[in-house]
Amino acid sequence: MNELAVPPAPKAGAGVVDLLRLFRNDQTAADRYAAACLEKAKAIEPKLRALEALPADTRRRPGPLSGIPVAIKDIIATSDMPTTNGSPVYRDHVPAANAWVVERLRQLGASIFGKTVSTEFAWRHPGATVNPWNSEHTPGGSSSGSAASVAAGLVPLALGTQTLGSVIRPAAFNGIVGFKPSYGAIPRMGVHPLSPSLDHIGFFARRVDDVALALSLLAATSEADLHGRPAPAFHIDVDRGVEPLDRPRLGILRFEKWSRVEPAQQKVFEAAIEKLRAAGAVAEELELAELDRVNWQAINTILASEGAHLFADLVARYPDRTSDHLKSLVTSGKAISATDYLAAKALQEHWRLALGAEMKGFDALLTLPAFGEAPRGLHYTGDAEYCAPWTFVGTPAVTLPAGFGENRLPLGIQVVGEYRNDLRVLKTAKWVEGVLGFDPGIPPLASSTP
Repeated sequence: MNELAVPPAPKAGAGVVDLLRLFRNDQTAADRYAAACLEKAKAIEPKLRALEALPADTRRRPGPLSGIPVAIKDIIATSDMPTTNGSPVYRDHVPAANAWVVERLRQLGASIFGKTVSTEFAWRHPGATVNPWNSEHTPGGSSSGSAASVAAGLVPLALGTQTLGSVIRPAAFNGIVGFKPSYGAIPRMGVHPLSPSLDHIGFFARRVDDVALALSLLAATSEADLHGRPAPAFHIDVDRGVEPLDRPRLGILRFEKWSRVEPAQQKVFEAAIEKLRAAGAVAEELELAELDRVNWQAINTILASEGAHLFADLVARYPDRTSDHLKSLVTSGKAISATDYLAAKALQEHWRLALGAEMKGFDALLTLPAFGEAPRGLHYTGDAEYCAPWTFVGTPAVTLPAGFGENRLPLGIQVVGEYRNDLRVLKTAKWVEGVLGFDPGIPPLASSTP
């Protein structure tokens, strides 16, 4: 190669850890990568519609995440870009301060690469984002734009939130890694609440190493977040990544709803189990019939009650600028008695403690992230029933891409850990990722764009 030639920019689909290794040896690569991401975003956005705002500044800052562009879900406050919360009510709203997690990312040297489309207040009314694998299908929600932007290679890391299934499900629908840490692991100041007893901050990326690094740098507590519950600290070496947990013991969870799972999703799940067993994992069927029976009603009781408290005044003041979905949430929440709400909260605390005993002898649980491929159309973001138990209890969960369905849309599997044992579930997921060795690649919408 001509010694005066400029090396090419890193691939837009590269992972965080891979990029950091590259930037360490070639600092100018970070600038080329940021420019390539911005160019690609501008080219794809008319079709993908994943971003509410693009960054004004992608300059490198010093820190362990220097040169890494991170997209931010648009219910998370940014002081230099609008934070719309997916609602016309906040269309021109620019917060006075960054959310805690955004400020922390800036301190770590990351570049805030725009705001990603969210459903209205992270509830059911969808935005315009399409699935990059097929624009006639939903990307999932509520973290629609975050999942789609990582899948399309616009950014290597994006923040999302989950109150039912809004990280795990869209990650599965888009063929990427999604990680919901333990409840309370990351301070939520500056994140618009939907249900404070259930809201989690989570990550979208391309590899388990990437989400593990993100949590290792962002896990914290703050007196300003009353629901914060510290997770044990850990360190991720950029050169080695997460140390995989060799040949783990896995509890296989299908739940009673298994009969409703799409045949292609069932086949992908069964094939993954057989491959993991062949590689040395102990994989045994497990039933959590009581948790399966109670979690869906209980989580929706908590969500509707707390959502009604948060949004009743808003829908009364802005009936023409709030959706029927939000109005329905308020109406149903108001109809729930205090006794039923407290009973649901008691069940939540019971299962947060009880699940550890149910998991005794297992390193993690293996289940589904969704019933199958992303649904056709943009009006419905998918069923969250396979995600809800772990949001309800607050346990860490990782979804990994594992195959394709009949419509060539991605399918995934979900690895679930014990509450506050995030590192162990990440180690397990890293081993599973390595054994499966499945990389869906870049989706059609993005692959034809520079």
